Amino acid sequence: MHLVIISGLSGSGKSIALNMLEDDAYYCVDNLPTQLLQHLVDELAAQGCDKVAVAIDSRGGESIAMLPALLATLRANELELQFLFLDAKTETLLKRYSETRRRHPLASEQRTVSEAIAEERVRLESLAELGHHIDTSDLTPNALREWIRQFVCADAGQGLTLIFESFGFKHGVPLDAELVFDVRCLPNPFYEASLRPLTGRDAPVIAFLEAEPEVLRMRDDIARFVATWLPCYVRDHRNYLTVAVGCTGGQHRSVYFVEWLGREFRGRARVLVRHREPAPVPVR
Repeated sequence: MHLVIISGLSGSGKSIALNMLEDDAYYCVDNLPTQLLQHLVDELAAQGCDKVAVAIDSRGGESIAMLPALLATLRANELELQFLFLDAKTETLLKRYSETRRRHPLASEQRTVSEAIAEERVRLESLAELGHHIDTSDLTPNALREWIRQFVCADAGQGLTLIFESFGFKHGVPLDAELVFDVRCLPNPFYEASLRPLTGRDAPVIAFLEAEPEVLRMRDDIARFVATWLPCYVRDHRNYLTVAVGCTGGQHRSVYFVEWLGREFRGRARVLVRHREPAPVPVR
């Protein structure tokens, strides 16, 4: 059985993730109490179900504290298990709740939405590092679906997956990044009128950047740093390592760096390449 467990903050996109997996023929269960997970797995395994996705979060109450130990038990039984934690910035979550007018599960007459979000972060803090962490703050629904599809398609339990993610500092640093590199000090193609509408994947932008010695030096320095410390993350039994590279808008320099790093490290690890910007439509 391939089991995908989804957790995270309310409003971070768990419904999008579960719906995407359901469309991909997963047997999906939302808001499952943690203490019922083992029973569900046993029952579905007996029925021959080989693809299962379960959402477990703060709606399950105090039983959520049982999840880390239960995940360890499931993994010890050689189950193919992937854990996905969805997160988002508080201001993004507040905006989503304001626009949809939905009630936060922890909100009450005595607790505002802001206080409910803060309380939920505390309750889920121990889960955020159990698996793959995705910051959905600046992702479109389609981008989130694609990132989840990439995550699910990665070979679970087969070592570390190296993720290179581009972003724009003006939209904030990704919450899911373990390593962050700032390339805003380098020449910016944005100020060339012919290059402004392009991205770091387009040949004219690539030519512009690779003509700058500083770009090549920083590019090689970042690659050397990641290559030097990657074995340490592998020894730490990490399943995922996210390396984020940011420029001002997330369109040119960071995209070029991430594309180049992705090519450079393929063959050394399983590699995923992601571009966060632009994201004009928020996740619902």
